[in-house]
Amino acid sequence: MPIFEYKCNKCSKVFEVIATSSEDSEKIECSKCGSTNVSKTISAGSYRVGSGKSSIPAGALSGCSSRSGFS
Repeated sequence: MPIFEYKCNKCSKVFEVIATSSEDSEKIECSKCGSTNVSKTISAGSYRVGSGKSSIPAGALSGCSSRSGFS
């Protein structure tokens, strides 16, 4: 399932949600304040570009966790 990034319009928290693409954004709640007044944001892809043909996200094998808790 894809990971979508949202920003809360109430408290400005940016958070990620693993959801189906058909899931309605009105059902998404802010992970900090619980508000459903959220907006989907545009996030940059993190795929490797180079001589390899791998489509593994660049940070997937580094062992570092992201700021949202997903690794």
